[in-house]
Amino acid sequence: MPAISFEFYPPKTDEQRDLLDRTAKKLRTHAPEYVSCTFGAGGSTLSYTSETVRHLAQTHGFDAAPHLSCMGGSREEIRELLRLYRALGCRRIVALRGDLPSGMARMGDLRYGSDLVAFIRAEHGDHFRIEVGCYPETHPQAEDAFADLRHFKAKIDAGANAAITQYFYNPDAYFRFVDDVRRLGVDVPIVPGIMPISNFSQLKRFSEACGAEIPRWIGKRMQALGDDVDGIREFAADLVAAMCRRLLDGGAPALHFYTLNLAKPTQSVLARLA
Repeated sequence: MPAISFEFYPPKTDEQRDLLDRTAKKLRTHAPEYVSCTFGAGGSTLSYTSETVRHLAQTHGFDAAPHLSCMGGSREEIRELLRLYRALGCRRIVALRGDLPSGMARMGDLRYGSDLVAFIRAEHGDHFRIEVGCYPETHPQAEDAFADLRHFKAKIDAGANAAITQYFYNPDAYFRFVDDVRRLGVDVPIVPGIMPISNFSQLKRFSEACGAEIPRWIGKRMQALGDDVDGIREFAADLVAAMCRRLLDGGAPALHFYTLNLAKPTQSVLARLA
């Protein structure tokens, strides 16, 4: 089994907390290298993120990495968060530019992901292993594909240790991206972000928002399966597992699963890779 990691989001209700605990317990058996925890827009869930990181580490025994965004935040706010995460025992940060929260007028003191990486390094040296994001199918807000590659290289040059991709369903996009950044001199691990398919209509909404392309044939096959829930689950797990196998065979160093706090879709894929 390859090195794997899981992404969770911070629960806000008792029901969501129970779900996360059940999911974490099930996925713990797969011995992930680490787990990451997302943040909410506008600072609304910053406390939820730190509480969740603490819970995942102390209750479930994970090496838990918080996501950290520079959007809308001051240097002092980010400095305080870094101190908090260091005090919690975190040795890994997922550093992202993030999106400007709705209704917030200012960008924040740090504008780009590369600025955030440089700030973490300046404040804490090599204490944190820093993962950054990248977009094999090009960031939806990038001026063009080449500018996107340059922005990504700037994050690595600023001190990032590795990258996690946005999810995709076209492995060739990943391989092309890796080839492109290697030609620019980037040699850090680039880990594919994997989105198991649990709810196709939800996935379509996510994908439109983040610029991830769902190949037409996948949509057509899902449409053909109609209300056959079991058939859809089997097809989805087979599809994502086959993609994972191709990525690993092609040299991907690990797999990072976007779980959406659900165990079964990810477990179904992992069972096919065992």
